[in-house]
Amino acid sequence: MADLQKIVDDLSSLTVLEAAELAKLLEEKWGVSAAAAVAVAGPAAAAAAPVEEKTEFTVVLAAAGDKKIEVIKEVRAITGLGLKEAKDLVEGAPKPVKESVNKDEADKIKAQLEKAGAKVELK
Repeated sequence: MADLQKIVDDLSSLTVLEAAELAKLLEEKWGVSAAAAVAVAGPAAAAAAPVEEKTEFTVVLAAAGDKKIEVIKEVRAITGLGLKEAKDLVEGAPKPVKESVNKDEADKIKAQLEKAGAKVELK
């Protein structure tokens, strides 16, 4: 087997022109093209690039904060829960307040709860 370290040292000492000539010789010898490998990798990388924008959010009450009564009132208004259920939700934080809502509604709910003194996360 060839001494790999010697090959690495020899390749490291090549000039750019010599490296280009070596690439051409190897392409001819092996019947491959370095450009083809780049072309094959290009579309795969481009296909992975588009990131799907999230359209549904869950509004999570992270903490009630200092004004728990105000937060309970807002949770009741947002969810339609009774007093006991809203109180249990607020006291059991972190808990989801509303699930599968669009970005605008999620932001509106978050603003309402934060105005009341709660800490809110969108997931």
